[in-house]
Amino acid sequence: YYGDGLNAIIVFAVCFMPESSQPNYRYIMDHLFKYVIGTLELLVAENYMIVYLNGATSRKKMPTVGWLRKCYQQIDRRLRKNLKSLIIVHPSWFIRTLLALTKPFISSKFTQKVKYVYSLTDLAELVPMEYVSIPDCIKQIDQEMSGKVETAAVPE
Repeated sequence: YYGDGLNAIIVFAVCFMPESSQPNYRYIMDHLFKYVIGTLELLVAENYMIVYLNGATSRKKMPTVGWLRKCYQQIDRRLRKNLKSLIIVHPSWFIRTLLALTKPFISSKFTQKVKYVYSLTDLAELVPMEYVSIPDCIKQIDQEMSGKVETAAVPE
């Protein structure tokens, strides 16, 4: 939570999603969605934002288009209305293309809430980072993408 109104920041790290090759993948994803929605309904009374950490994610862990569509259709109107912004960090070509293709089928109010940021530095300009927990794998990919990978000194 942040700010005077105690608005929620929900961080969704896709790198922790299950791989689509798992035999019970559909079951896991259906229950994950129910858990996320149940949690949102408990947390969200006012405006909230979702930070979608896309970096360090293999294609096998990306949710399917069908799953994303189902999620969007089943989200209660109040939750869609109270969403202040959906910030996608390190958006892949796939994510940007997917959103571009689905734009005609999604409300224009919702698409205006989507923001792409290409680094954690850019995210820090939008969100107070002291309230956001970033996994190490995301920090690592951010450093690699920005060319700031520090190499350890090799002992002689």
